[in-house]
Amino acid sequence: MAGPGRAEIEVEALDAMLKGGQPVAILDVREPWEVDLCSIDGSITIPLGQLPRHAAGLPTDRPLVGVCHHGFRSAQAVSWLRFQGFDRAVNLAGGIDAWARRIDPTMKVY
Repeated sequence: MAGPGRAEIEVEALDAMLKGGQPVAILDVREPWEVDLCSIDGSITIPLGQLPRHAAGLPTDRPLVGVCHHGFRSAQAVSWLRFQGFDRAVNLAGGIDAWARRIDPTMKVY
């Protein structure tokens, strides 16, 4: 994670966690049409506006990485989740766009 107290993770660190088999949950808060364009395999998809209704079902036993297009909506989601007690929630810096550009060049960019 970047910096003390910052609830953020870089795409390279998430990639290393996934490749290393570390338990991690990815929460994609984009709209369904965005998820249809591209997504990280295994993501839990809950649009930001529906998060309060579905947060209770999210895992608390491992890091929870919030993802959106560029990281702004997911930063809001992570802030709210941390306020709700999800201490392991972190935001993916740069969002799915950074993931596509730096980790998975086969992923659609929009």
